[in-house]
Amino acid sequence: MPTIQSLEAIIRDVIAPAAQATDRDAAFPHAALRALGETGLLGLVSATDVGGMGLGLADAAQVVERIAQACPSTAMVVCMHYCATTVIEQSGPEDVRRDIAAGRHLSTLAWSDSGSRSHFWAPTGAVRREGDHGLIDGSKTMVTSAGAADSYVWSTPPLDGNGVSTLWLVDGKADGLSQPKPFDGLGLRGNSSSPLTARDVRVPLSRMLGQDGGGFDTMTGAVLPVFATLVASCSIGMMEAVLTAACTHVAGNRLEHLGSTLADLPTIRAYLARARIQADMARVLRDDTVAALAAQRADAMLRVMQVKAAAAEAALEVTDTAMRVCGGAAFRKDLGVERYFRDARAASVMGPTSDVLFDFIGKAVCGMPVFG
Repeated sequence: MPTIQSLEAIIRDVIAPAAQATDRDAAFPHAALRALGETGLLGLVSATDVGGMGLGLADAAQVVERIAQACPSTAMVVCMHYCATTVIEQSGPEDVRRDIAAGRHLSTLAWSDSGSRSHFWAPTGAVRREGDHGLIDGSKTMVTSAGAADSYVWSTPPLDGNGVSTLWLVDGKADGLSQPKPFDGLGLRGNSSSPLTARDVRVPLSRMLGQDGGGFDTMTGAVLPVFATLVASCSIGMMEAVLTAACTHVAGNRLEHLGSTLADLPTIRAYLARARIQADMARVLRDDTVAALAAQRADAMLRVMQVKAAAAEAALEVTDTAMRVCGGAAFRKDLGVERYFRDARAASVMGPTSDVLFDFIGKAVCGMPVFG
């Protein structure tokens, strides 16, 4: 069975060499995904009885963090694939589970509806029954791997039952799916994050994931812990990479008129020290979140809400610091700092956004219902 150590070779030979072009050209990392699939890493969280590696959140977090150091766009694709796989492993068809485990199938989440803001658990689309199929209509605002995924874990209102939402496994090539506007924006340019529209998309009732109306429990209980931890791991990986680049730059940039380097300036060292502390605190919180979930601690869900917000906000400050200490050189593409600065903007506005999470955390510490 392939091991996580296989990742280092993929990063060195495939992901890192393509990272600049992935960002510049907004090019989806097909080669990286093929390599990850061939070594079994796309099946990292798939059960061993379908051919997967059978590993858990702690290992997934390390994989995503390490990829994010080289290419945050690729890391986000893998992050969302692991999130979708979490649902499919619970209630998906065995043939898809086996294809994911074998690295032949890429999946992702399609949850954020137009008009729902960060309330990802309350879809605004529609679904109706037609024989042994559900017909889905709706518009998702931003879907990672849009147009490139083999399947989408898609949310709708309930078909017949009570509850807030129902989850479906939608074929990536299904008739009626369209990608109206490819992404061309600031950061994470290579993860093909864009809107998706469904018009009378036919999905067999057998591809309903879990119970009709039971999507909320799956979203918040099974996927949110994975999503929050892995998005935080993306942020941590970016902080690690940008600090390495910044420290290398200031240590090697000589001030000829002073006969010293930028690192000899106390103000520069102080900025970097604070940034190092912020990155390390985010990692410690991430690792404690994983531990809390594994031990089913009473504070596990609080940690889940904290970790994404804390890491996302820390990444904003750490990458800003790297831009500051590297000065004009930080604006050059070759140094790489500005790419992490741009990519780090995404996590704080991915639903649930940092602002929404702060509200959730405030409710939790005040003893109020979080999702009420």
